Amino acid sequence: MKPSDLKFAKLFAGSGAVTLVNAFRAFAINKLLAIFLPPAAFACVGQFLNLMSIGQATSSLALQNGWTALTAQNKNSGETLLGVWHGGIRLTTFASLFTFMVAVVFCFVAPLDILLPGVPVRLAQAAILFALPGIFATNIITITAAVMNGMGENRKWAAINIVSSLWQVLWVAFFLYTARLSVLSIIATQSIVAAFFAVRVASRAGFSVRQVWKTALDTRRPWFSYALMGLVPMVATPVVLTFIRTMVTSHFGNDAAGIWQSVWKVSDFLFMAMSAILTVVLLPQVSPKMQRGEFFKMFHPLFLRVMGISLAMVVVLYFARSILVQILFSQAYMGAVDYLPVQLVGDFLRAGGYALALVLIARAETTKFIVVEIGSELLLAAGTFVGIRLFDFNGPMLAYAFENFVYLVVLYVLVRRLKWNTP
Repeated sequence: MKPSDLKFAKLFAGSGAVTLVNAFRAFAINKLLAIFLPPAAFACVGQFLNLMSIGQATSSLALQNGWTALTAQNKNSGETLLGVWHGGIRLTTFASLFTFMVAVVFCFVAPLDILLPGVPVRLAQAAILFALPGIFATNIITITAAVMNGMGENRKWAAINIVSSLWQVLWVAFFLYTARLSVLSIIATQSIVAAFFAVRVASRAGFSVRQVWKTALDTRRPWFSYALMGLVPMVATPVVLTFIRTMVTSHFGNDAAGIWQSVWKVSDFLFMAMSAILTVVLLPQVSPKMQRGEFFKMFHPLFLRVMGISLAMVVVLYFARSILVQILFSQAYMGAVDYLPVQLVGDFLRAGGYALALVLIARAETTKFIVVEIGSELLLAAGTFVGIRLFDFNGPMLAYAFENFVYLVVLYVLVRRLKWNTP
């Protein structure tokens, strides 16, 4: 076995193990919610998670990939790395304070009865307030895990992800069973305790928030590109998904929105698996300092492996989709089986597109990345709008597959045309 193949196998095995645990976490939480909630309420939880995603994006500035890439690029630079970390923490702190102030105002002025139908306004307000420490905790877990990835501390990266996932499952299961909190408040607070563990693990690897905060160095400039590249998809995606869910609800009803939500959740599971693997295997290896030949020698075999793995996963899920829906959700969601094949085509294409997008992120190709992301989100929204009128309930799934096809082709052309140090 070649050294490159051996390295890929080790990284894939390690990230694959973490992905399995994360998949178990996502499966367990969704299964619990599907058992305790009808489809309409399940769709409402998905809407609340979209609101939390926006809060996490704006409070963290969506810098997860930046934490990994900048740490990997500067891990041997000593004081320079401390300055980069300090700049990232300060930016995240200011963004979090701003987000939390906006969230407090939002929970009292927003039309929560429309955004979260069926949920009493007071419970919705309480859930949003509970979400603030939950979002802060999620940001801590994300930052510490990303730093461990960038430093090459794969075991500590795995420990943070695995323990956080298991704790979230226990948290949701306990409070759903005891009914001591509302469902939305349970979802909002599931990461709080795990954040303390993440901080402890990261400090042992040299990433101490207290030490970083005290350093006099403050390097913020490299972060702005990563902030823009992270914020655009993390804000745009929940907005577009909210639009799609509203379209489905208005045309087909609340229960149909729950069926669509379950189809989208399957895509989330697949994307979570592929993105977790790619951020470990690909992101730390790409640098603007690479030569053109060096990059493509590394990237082309990896890209083919990614597409092969994605195809294998999609084929397995296609033939097992009836069992999959019963396992992940419940009998009430069996209608999703008929709509999964087209969605899985989009999932296959999405994996390749994400691998190409990571190249732009690692190289801080901000303008190219943002234009493609905004264009793809607008294409998905417009495709859904037209698709529902032409293909009824199949419309959102067909729009998703078409959007990912265009996304993959456009990104491949852009990556081929990037300028490197040498021809």
